[in-house]
Amino acid sequence: MTKIIDLVFICSSIILNVSVSLVYVVTKLGNMALTQVFGGVAVSMIVPFAITFIGYLMAKENKKIIISNGIVLFYLILELLLDYVLQIPFREILAIHIPYIVIFYAALFSMMAVSYEKNKRMGYVVIATFWILIGCLIYNLLPT
Repeated sequence: MTKIIDLVFICSSIILNVSVSLVYVVTKLGNMALTQVFGGVAVSMIVPFAITFIGYLMAKENKKIIISNGIVLFYLILELLLDYVLQIPFREILAIHIPYIVIFYAALFSMMAVSYEKNKRMGYVVIATFWILIGCLIYNLLPT
């Protein structure tokens, strides 16, 4: 059973990294419709990460794995709350944006750590998608 949960976690990590990468690229290109689509895909990863969180709890998985999954889930809930429910421009408010960034990177590193621990080969894939995300972020931040 945990092999299926591991697979869901790893695939969800890849999908999340790729969708956030695409958000950065299409935002830079000014396509807000696609930004909403890829942002929605990213936030929808709440469902599989909630499933893996419950699965790891039920399987009495290592605390590090459960906490890491919880961090990813917390980030996604925070993203949903700030971007879609409250719809506040939190990226312009440093007191909110800085903790958000810390939680975002904690989630990214948690996904890499769990994926690598569960399956080294697929862990490298998750790490590669992290670096793609960083490249897309840099592209997004470059002046036009």
